[in-house]
Amino acid sequence: MLGRGVYVSRDPEKARRYPLDLDPAGRRIMELKVDVGKVKKIDQQGHPLQKTWQTKGYDTAWVPPKCGMVASGLSEDCIRDPSRIKVTKVLKPTSLPPSQMP
Repeated sequence: MLGRGVYVSRDPEKARRYPLDLDPAGRRIMELKVDVGKVKKIDQQGHPLQKTWQTKGYDTAWVPPKCGMVASGLSEDCIRDPSRIKVTKVLKPTSLPPSQMP
């Protein structure tokens, strides 16, 4: 949807759904520290920079919640360079109720 990069979400409910092809018991949520750098908001299908934001000086593309870009209506980000991401914690989502998710 946003081209190349590492896809992340600030919404734990979205994160706990992935990867789709793995049994939920084996899934983990990674808490991250991300240097987002210069961010481009992509809030509609067909946005002029939807797949080219990386070549226009942006480090992160952000899809806001409920903008029609994602079927779930949840927010997501795409980080161009994986070196901007540091894993700070790994959690087992099935052991945490949604209210206790980071």
